[in-house]
Amino acid sequence: MKVFKGRIVAPGNVTAEAVVSHAGLNTLASFQGALQFGDKKATCGDQNNPDLYNKQMAGKALCLPQTIGSTTGGLVLYCACAMGRQPAAMLFSMPIDSLAGAGVVIADVWLNDDKAKMVVVDSLGEEFLNYVKDGMSITVKEDGTVEVA
Repeated sequence: MKVFKGRIVAPGNVTAEAVVSHAGLNTLASFQGALQFGDKKATCGDQNNPDLYNKQMAGKALCLPQTIGSTTGGLVLYCACAMGRQPAAMLFSMPIDSLAGAGVVIADVWLNDDKAKMVVVDSLGEEFLNYVKDGMSITVKEDGTVEVA
């Protein structure tokens, strides 16, 4: 097991299976099927992200460097949480961008349902993203500690 420490964006404790992207996450392209067409598993629809394309994101620990794409990013993350189709955690190797951060914070503050919860930690470092692999067990603690087994 390896332990990493990051900055808490949306606090919580969770254990989930890792799904890893080494490219930026285009939130709209990735979550479009979940938000528009009822895909409860939030299967990644971004054909430009070979690490995630056709993989389930809902309930997983989504490990990534950053988000990319348009200004809809924050709204997409908020809507995924509101619909219960969000990852269990989003774990960023880099600092979270302001658009994704806004969506995450709004979801954390406005949605009081435990089914809408998404734990988010950023600034975990490049070593984190190089170490973690699909299928590994990730435990995130309230203090921003991320354990990878």
